[in-house]
Amino acid sequence: MAPASPPARSAGAARPTAATRPRNRKQLIVDAAGRVFSERGYHKASMEEVAAGVGITATALYRHFPNKYALFAACAHLMVDGLVAALDEVPSEAPLAEVLTAVTRVTIAHRASGGVYRWEARYLEREDRRRLGTKFRRLVERVDEAVQREHPLPDERLRAMAALGAIGSITMHRTSIAQRRAEELLVASALRVAATDPAAGRAAARPVELPARPVPRTRRAEILAASVPLFARDGFANVTNGQIAEAVGLTPSALYRHYPGKIDILAAACLQAAGLLAQGAEQSLREVAGGPHDAVVALAATYVAYSFEYTELNSVAEAELAGLPAELRRPVVLAQREHIAVWEQQLRLARPELDPRQARVLVHAGFGVVVEAGRRLRWRAGAGHREAVTALVVGALGL
Repeated sequence: MAPASPPARSAGAARPTAATRPRNRKQLIVDAAGRVFSERGYHKASMEEVAAGVGITATALYRHFPNKYALFAACAHLMVDGLVAALDEVPSEAPLAEVLTAVTRVTIAHRASGGVYRWEARYLEREDRRRLGTKFRRLVERVDEAVQREHPLPDERLRAMAALGAIGSITMHRTSIAQRRAEELLVASALRVAATDPAAGRAAARPVELPARPVPRTRRAEILAASVPLFARDGFANVTNGQIAEAVGLTPSALYRHYPGKIDILAAACLQAAGLLAQGAEQSLREVAGGPHDAVVALAATYVAYSFEYTELNSVAEAELAGLPAELRRPVVLAQREHIAVWEQQLRLARPELDPRQARVLVHAGFGVVVEAGRRLRWRAGAGHREAVTALVVGALGL
């Protein structure tokens, strides 16, 4: 579970004025919109905020994009178009390191707007999802070709997706780190993922005991349990109080006896996700008999197990956190930071050469591996999938 996306650039940053009419104004708008969507979430972002970020009026903005959805769709395509274009410049037989470096440079360049990818599946219309999927498959195919040339294994593009997840993780957190150092860390992490045999994780696998799945014993808990699948499927903003009430056999007005509003149900879901993950990490560390290396492996196995077991809950917490008001978001972010601090401490004990920022970037790279590898496996828990993903995370961390 990753913290909110990097903040928008400071108010003091130079911005073009309406009078200058730069030739690349449409590109400037898309860049600014990506930052606003990442910071605020799709539904809370406004065209006025985007216009202010570019230094133009909302009226001028509408001359380029007829509505917020059109602008959001353009943002969703921006990074993948840049990635495909960058790889088109790389020779077809180039070494894997060159391929991954090209991907990493584009990703870091669009770091501030990369949070858009948390919501594209929910909020893009079918045709836009299809087009974006086609472009992303082309990207994965190109990376997989390079992976298979240097490390041939019949893994159905799992390592290629996981390597891209490690790289893409830089868009999902705020850690301040120099661009060149970030590039070195992410490329090295992705190369290790590509060289990892996922099947090796099955032989070294240890059973993971997760906290028991919460049993809804109160009406409030029933409402929360019924809301999470709806939020995961349709997106928070598209779910109505009526749908939630119907799922638990209540009238919409009766929901207010248990939650002040729908946003409070979302906040409860995010806190539940953070709590379950913290419990799992604490439990796994208590059971570790070895040193820091074993502790990090245990954390990785637990995070993977949690992600497979609570896919809908984790998806909601990841995708919808930015939409929470600051006072509701704050305790969730604090819980996330505490969890990451546990990882960071153990990873630095296992790899003393890392400073805190480097360790934090690698921890998030591991989380990114889980997201993309899990998606590739459609979050199916069988056939050693959890163990395979755990092996890829351990590779990303450099253990």
